[in-house]
Amino acid sequence: AYTPELEFTFAGGVMMSFKTKPSDSLIQRSSAPFMLGFSSTGAYFIGTKITTFWLEDKLRIYADINFKDMPDNYWGVGYNEGYTTEKGDATTAYTRTWWQIYPKFLWQFKRHLFIGPLIDFNYTKGRDPSQKVLDDPFYSEFNDKPFNSGLGLVFQYDSRDIPVNAWKGAFVEVSTGFYGPYLGGDNVYQVLNIDLRKYWKIKREGQTLAAQLRGRFSAGDVPYGEMSQPGTPFDLRGYTWGRYRDESMVYAIGEYRHMFKKRDGSVSPHGVVGWVGVGTLGETVEKFGEWLPSIGIGYRLEVQPRMNLRIDIGFGKETRGFYFNFNDAY
Repeated sequence: AYTPELEFTFAGGVMMSFKTKPSDSLIQRSSAPFMLGFSSTGAYFIGTKITTFWLEDKLRIYADINFKDMPDNYWGVGYNEGYTTEKGDATTAYTRTWWQIYPKFLWQFKRHLFIGPLIDFNYTKGRDPSQKVLDDPFYSEFNDKPFNSGLGLVFQYDSRDIPVNAWKGAFVEVSTGFYGPYLGGDNVYQVLNIDLRKYWKIKREGQTLAAQLRGRFSAGDVPYGEMSQPGTPFDLRGYTWGRYRDESMVYAIGEYRHMFKKRDGSVSPHGVVGWVGVGTLGETVEKFGEWLPSIGIGYRLEVQPRMNLRIDIGFGKETRGFYFNFNDAY
């Protein structure tokens, strides 16, 4: 594969799916896709995005677990720094170690309605910085305070037919996170996340229009590694992950997903997608600046029922990116 931040990458993945109660014919299959990779830059990474359903879907446990060590680039904070700073060994280069353990435990108290706690442990530490990175005020303030820990509350409305690859339904999530020293964290800050998604079936199963509107807003002593970063493989594809960062962001995406048909009329395991999106970022909503567009196409291969391997190529503002992953971006 190839991504803007990792360049050429040799990656392997395993998609594991299972039922927490095999005798329950109605409960959805849980999934745990594992990815392991090494890149031409010397980076290595491992990660999983776990989605599990328990107790006749009364309990859902989600978890993102990731580790990454990589030669990286840090442009600074704000749109202007990301857009005008020239990438190079003397300006943006450093090496970053990052890991995160981020579980959410949700209880279904009414049909489609869930509530529960979240826990977030994350760590971002830079080393061997170029002079411009070393002189950056955010890097110099927070790099020696790399560990963050927080607790929060999640509310969800989820009527999607299959959460990892919805063909119809809606999803609303509002979550808060409060980070501080009570679990050993080095920094005190707060995060509010609002995520709205809607899925429409177009004519037949396998033809889907998916839309997402998301805002992430933070306040306090937000470290550079925990700022909002549009341009990941899961939102505005086409940018180098981390090039643009600030305390808050908003973006919107519309995506058409088309799975082909077999001769017998059933849905084929092969499909294509196309999307268009736009986002912005700033210290606060009042300081949101220029817009970041995203457009692209992709290929889908169903490796297990309703669980896809995805290959995307996205184009942003004077940049592009190629992506390889499991499950759709949202």
